[in-house]
Amino acid sequence: MRHLFLFIVTLFGSLMATAADYPYLVFTNTAGTTTVMSVASLTMSVSGNSLQVTNAEGTNTLTLTGLTNMQFSKDGSTVSALANVLNADCPVEVYTLNGTGAGSFPSLRLAAETLPAGAYVIKQGTNTQTVVIR
Repeated sequence: MRHLFLFIVTLFGSLMATAADYPYLVFTNTAGTTTVMSVASLTMSVSGNSLQVTNAEGTNTLTLTGLTNMQFSKDGSTVSALANVLNADCPVEVYTLNGTGAGSFPSLRLAAETLPAGAYVIKQGTNTQTVVIR
């Protein structure tokens, strides 16, 4: 269930990101191994416990139970998305995944400490990012 949720959140995030801004999708498994794929002509499908990811360069099959993270990347690295897009000390507006406002906070850090666990869309200036709070 957690992996399906992660998959859905990632797909939602892909709607907000354009291939020109984030040309790579990086998958990390429980062993810390990463798989980097270009988003050009990217398709993903789920069958049982497997995620099949295909692009112009080939196909990778990943086990959903072993998948810990999927994130878009500008350079193929696995640097924290928060460091890439949002400043943790600047004001943010927070929305649920269905678009309902969850509040405005003086900082991302305070939002993360205040909000209950869940997935949120965070807006900071012209930047928008999906964040999962645990």
